Amino acid sequence: MWLTVVPLVIWLLWWWNDIWYGILTATFRSSKGGTKLPPGHMGLPIIGEMFTFLWYFKFLRRPDDYINSKRHKHDDGIGMYRTHLFGRPSIIVFSPAANKFVFRDEERFVLEWPNVEIVGKTSLVAVHGKAHVRIRSFVSRSINQPDALRRIAIVVQPRIISALRSWVERRKIISYNEINKVTFENIGMYFASFEPGPTLDTLDKYFTGLVSGIRSYPLNIPGFAYYHALQCRKKTIAIFKEELEKRNNNDDGSTRPMNDLMDGLMKLKDEEGSQLRENEVLDNIVSILVAGYESTTLATMWAVYYLAKYPKVLQKLREENVSLKKSKTEQLVTSDEMLKMKYTMKVVDETIRLANIAAIVFRTTTKDVQYKGYTIPKGWNVMLWIRYLHTDPENFNDPLSFNPDRWDASMTSGTYQVFGGGSRICVGNMLARLQLAVFLHHLSTGYKWELVNPDAKMKYLSHPKPEDGVEITIEEL
Repeated sequence: MWLTVVPLVIWLLWWWNDIWYGILTATFRSSKGGTKLPPGHMGLPIIGEMFTFLWYFKFLRRPDDYINSKRHKHDDGIGMYRTHLFGRPSIIVFSPAANKFVFRDEERFVLEWPNVEIVGKTSLVAVHGKAHVRIRSFVSRSINQPDALRRIAIVVQPRIISALRSWVERRKIISYNEINKVTFENIGMYFASFEPGPTLDTLDKYFTGLVSGIRSYPLNIPGFAYYHALQCRKKTIAIFKEELEKRNNNDDGSTRPMNDLMDGLMKLKDEEGSQLRENEVLDNIVSILVAGYESTTLATMWAVYYLAKYPKVLQKLREENVSLKKSKTEQLVTSDEMLKMKYTMKVVDETIRLANIAAIVFRTTTKDVQYKGYTIPKGWNVMLWIRYLHTDPENFNDPLSFNPDRWDASMTSGTYQVFGGGSRICVGNMLARLQLAVFLHHLSTGYKWELVNPDAKMKYLSHPKPEDGVEITIEEL
């Protein structure tokens, strides 16, 4: 009996949820009553399609087939599907044209992170209007403009050089862990003047937990990633708050000026001369660190992985960088030199394309939106599935192949969105590319390495990476 009743109940709940959102909600909430939603399914009440999402991402380990399965059933060429994910009714956007439509309309599609409490409700990623413009402008000047890039390029290299030497001494290392360490030390120094040591090690642990909950289901219950992330955020905020109080009271024990991002946020003023409140400074330093260190770590790890898999690419990269190294008398390279390295920058762009660190970008509709005869209702989550842009054969020839030379040809508009789009494009996009290029210069000119597990399985949550964290053996050339 149960074998009949349970499937029937599940089917009825599935059917009712689809009817509720697909017919009743669309009719009642649409400014043009009766206009239909994009094709798709809403899944079960409350849970939605989270089980389906997890099935493809966590168990089958074929994330692109999540969209392919919908295209197979419902494709009508609009590049959108309806679903229910992360606790909200949602529209998945996956085609270049549909993505451009959403990115360009920043009045009706506003940025709204699904678990914004983790990064902070007053942070750069969460605020809008003048507050966003003010903070974004400051951050861009601090980390993404030519003068800032020149300073940062010099600051980060000593730790990169030292780290690579230490890897050789141990011979076998897990790339993700070691890159994460040196990246966090560099970002911790430049953003908050934290020297390597116990405090930075503790912060690293908290940030790992914090990041893992950003795209999790929002269940604030012990044992779930979201709950753990909130606890890590509280502990992280406590550390930065203590540092903030030291600086306000001038009792940090240091005589040197704190010319870092935290110091700049503390001094930032609006048009009326008002400074950021304490919670605004804390939210922003946490959110910027989250955006900077995890993305840089993952991109660098993937570069190590792909270059080991594609020796011909590595050889071309090495030749270009050896040529630069021989032309110099000093060990450090400048940002101006690296950004002019044509093949190196193609390797950087190809790595970031395949790494797909920001697999999904979130927006929320402020009013009903019509698109090609369909309605996207007000208040719905809009998920721009950036990953699929970069892995769809319609956009890139042999998309899963690591081929930097593909960048010799111009890309079709809207197919390369690794840093997002519109005014919300990643504020550190140039910094991310530069840091990876600098690392590749020192790695390729001084070392050779091999993957310990070349066929390691992949995992895609919370971010894509091999299960072994790209374990390698490494030695000097």
